[in-house]
Amino acid sequence: MTEFFKSKNRSRLDRKEDEEITKKTIILGAITVLIFVLVIVFGLPLLVKLSVMLGNAKSQSKDNQVKVIPPLAPRLVVSFEATNSANFSIFGVAEPKVNVELLKNDTSLGKETTDDKGGFMFDNITLDKGENVFTALASTDKEGNSELSKAVTVNYDDQPPTLSMVNPSEDAVSVDGADFDVVGKSDKGVSVTINGKLAMVDDNGQFKLKVQLNAGANDLNIVVRNVAGNQVTKTIKVTYDI
Repeated sequence: MTEFFKSKNRSRLDRKEDEEITKKTIILGAITVLIFVLVIVFGLPLLVKLSVMLGNAKSQSKDNQVKVIPPLAPRLVVSFEATNSANFSIFGVAEPKVNVELLKNDTSLGKETTDDKGGFMFDNITLDKGENVFTALASTDKEGNSELSKAVTVNYDDQPPTLSMVNPSEDAVSVDGADFDVVGKSDKGVSVTINGKLAMVDDNGQFKLKVQLNAGANDLNIVVRNVAGNQVTKTIKVTYDI
């Protein structure tokens, strides 16, 4: 009895699977006939048109995937950190034939177009007293703007450095030894020469140099110069009495 029911259930499943296969076969046959009819009625032009439409859709998809890459950021070239001139020119390099906008302290100074090698120059820039921070960006009509360039700073300083003498403190002095230490104080970052010889300057601007005196009168010419090119000079007479 059990085997009879198992056989009966199996036959039902087989009939159900056969029905599903028959349905799928009928559907596929209908689709095939429909395609065949369309080809007969409309002919090859329909197939060509469908192929063109598929090709255009694929092409548009590729175009949409192309990323727009902006130009590289320019590079500004300045060979000094400070100047005593209110006007100067700034050079730089970028990609060829792009527009470069120069900014000073975040204010635009205008645009220039790079040459065939990517060079550009801005002339007659007026500096503000103190620090002037320059940046630049490149742009094209299609690719848009680049990132800002690395900033460069130019300090405008037209004031001479300070100078105070410690030894000697007078403009003329007599000594009884040939070895003499010249000591003074100025600003941080200056250079000091005494009779053409470079003195040591510490971080506080204090300088010192040992000089060898000749018998009799000796003129000590002291020149203090800052990074902007401003300088102050002083001459001291030191007499070596033997």
